[in-house]
Amino acid sequence: MKTALGMSALAFCLSACAPLSIYYREGESVSRMQTETTQCQVKALKDAPVATQIRQSPPIYYPPRTYCHGPGQCYTRPGWWEPGRVYSVDANAGLRKRVEAQCMAQKGFRPVSLPPCRQNVKSQVTAQRTTRLPALAGNSCFVKFDDGSFQIITPTQAG
Repeated sequence: MKTALGMSALAFCLSACAPLSIYYREGESVSRMQTETTQCQVKALKDAPVATQIRQSPPIYYPPRTYCHGPGQCYTRPGWWEPGRVYSVDANAGLRKRVEAQCMAQKGFRPVSLPPCRQNVKSQVTAQRTTRLPALAGNSCFVKFDDGSFQIITPTQAG
């Protein structure tokens, strides 16, 4: 029970603490940015389709060990091999991401990553989903809503 609660708290923190990574063009509508992103993702998937490869990490050999519990009371545990872990990778994942980024760059967008806003920043503004991408500053941050939408906030510098 304690572990499940801890895992839930960790998952919440990771989702709440993760940066917002989007393609950005100042003044563009969020819906247009999302449409362009989807179109470029589809293009990238066509140009660099999923290429799943099955791989295996190398096996590990554990050599024999001798244990003694007193004079004449020794035994040797034999060595053994542990097989490598089998896993899959998408060999085209990196290429697909580059194709997507190039497509978005051709449309005038650049990738940005914004940190989540601190509570004291969130409490100073009215919660309102961003519909048009605002000008960004070094202290810009975001608030994510339950429906997946977000609000980009640039705190004002108080003198």
